[in-house]
Amino acid sequence: MRVRWSRKLGLLAKTCLLLSLLWVAYLILEMSTSSYQDSHGEGAGRNLLERQFSSKTQSKEQIAQPVYQKPPPDSNAPGEWGKAARLQLDPEQKKQEEESIERYAINIHLSDKISLHRHIVDSRMDECRSKVFDYRKLPTTSVIISFYNEAWSTLLRTIHSVLETTPAVLLKEIILVDDFSDRAYLRSQLEEYISNLDRVRLIRTSKREGLVRGRLIGATYSTGDVLTFLDCHCECVPGWIEPLLERIGENKTAIVCPVIDTIDWNTFEFYMQTDEPMIGGFDWRLTFQWHSVPEQERRRRKSKIDPIRSPTMAGGLFAVSKEYFQYLGTYDMGMEVWGGENLELSFRVWQCGGSLEIHPCSHVGHVFPKKAPYARPNFLQNTVRAAEVWMDDYKQHFYNRNPPASKEKYGDISERKLIRERLKCQSFEWYLKNVYPDLHVPEDRHGWHGAVRSAGIHSECLDYNAPDHNPTGAHLSLFGCHGQGGNQYFEYTSKKEIRFNSVTEICAEVPDRQKYIAMRYCPRDGTPVPESIIWEFRNDGTIYHPHSNTCITSHHTSEGRTGIEMRLCNPGDRNQIWKFE
Repeated sequence: MRVRWSRKLGLLAKTCLLLSLLWVAYLILEMSTSSYQDSHGEGAGRNLLERQFSSKTQSKEQIAQPVYQKPPPDSNAPGEWGKAARLQLDPEQKKQEEESIERYAINIHLSDKISLHRHIVDSRMDECRSKVFDYRKLPTTSVIISFYNEAWSTLLRTIHSVLETTPAVLLKEIILVDDFSDRAYLRSQLEEYISNLDRVRLIRTSKREGLVRGRLIGATYSTGDVLTFLDCHCECVPGWIEPLLERIGENKTAIVCPVIDTIDWNTFEFYMQTDEPMIGGFDWRLTFQWHSVPEQERRRRKSKIDPIRSPTMAGGLFAVSKEYFQYLGTYDMGMEVWGGENLELSFRVWQCGGSLEIHPCSHVGHVFPKKAPYARPNFLQNTVRAAEVWMDDYKQHFYNRNPPASKEKYGDISERKLIRERLKCQSFEWYLKNVYPDLHVPEDRHGWHGAVRSAGIHSECLDYNAPDHNPTGAHLSLFGCHGQGGNQYFEYTSKKEIRFNSVTEICAEVPDRQKYIAMRYCPRDGTPVPESIIWEFRNDGTIYHPHSNTCITSHHTSEGRTGIEMRLCNPGDRNQIWKFE
């Protein structure tokens, strides 16, 4: 019996030894295989971090090395250091330049002459340039760039800019999403080019998806902790990604945008905002607008390099935790092409417990094309979806200023409303009071808003058409009534103002000793109303201006055009009779 047990114990010991040897062999094989995969396959990004951080003695400069180093600058090269580039062109070259602008709404003829690796002067605040980041604690990112028929040089300059300004330890990959482009150079030529670049992946859609769905397709392939969305004609300033990732590392529910600097579409001059950046807002047509940082936000921030809360975002460039983006419901897949998705996501993140911020230390240049390079016929539909899901009763102010929107078919929004219910999101009234208190909410009193039609020239309505970037730079005029809101939408308030708030809050006024009607910015809510912007809509149909003791009068000019001017009041003159409709 004792011998039998001894034999069993010996056999058990041999078995354990054999299993131990097999386990050691497995570990050696696994480590070898893992090392190969991490050097050549999908695991490269993860173990790159481990390799880079294996030494505690590495300097900040070593850890912050980008994927690729920029070539040395050539100060004589066109566009170097972000300077404006201008070429001496012969007639044939000038024709080619004009054709490129017509095709891309950007001077691609010039862009092709500028280095894909050009340097940009870092004019950020000293506090931004000197800030030290703990790279061991920053999350990683996947940069997603969706494009459709983008020009060769602007697309590649965007890619190289990311690779040459983003620390290798932070960049998992750049994911390019080709949204069914039909330009030949974006097929095999692009594939061959990026095959020589590390961490760049190309995904092609099988049909036109639009920006929203294109970005979501890219997000599904991402492996980084943070999704960073960029447009396909950008240039990143060194140090652009660290502030975004640090902030998201501190607060996963924050969507963080860089400061968007302007790259001139014609000269490619890089205009960096060195002062306090603008933040996003919107008008009651639900069009995105830039405006200055309100005083209460300045007081809230402890440092001038703290993130700035923004009611809305432009939408093209932002970073968000991948986990939080999925929790929040990603994009509204019912939106087509692009337009409106930025306001929808802005409303959603604020109303559902997150925040939207602009980081003053993160700068990315963006080429704003001369015009939209392709049509976006579904812009109104997208905007209506945002209004219907998030704006509650305040959506009526939007419909008042966009009569066609009330007839727009916007598809099924039941899933989006379920997301709002599931996340227990706040009301739009809460958003206005807590996030955007500076936005004037229209009164839109019954019978006192809409188009103002002349009784004397019945086909004409009051119209205001401001020049770009100068809301108060024109005079009130007459134009054929079109019933589309916009330039012909006015509101008569209980404070006796004639407000035009389709773009920004501006009020009609008569300057001293003048006959024309100008526009000026309206006073902030709760402040006195100047006499020059007080009007009276009289029972006889005249619009009286007490300060000048005159009435708005329609007339025909000596050239036969219609116009308006201020004249002494004459109730018998039908050209002084007006009616809201």
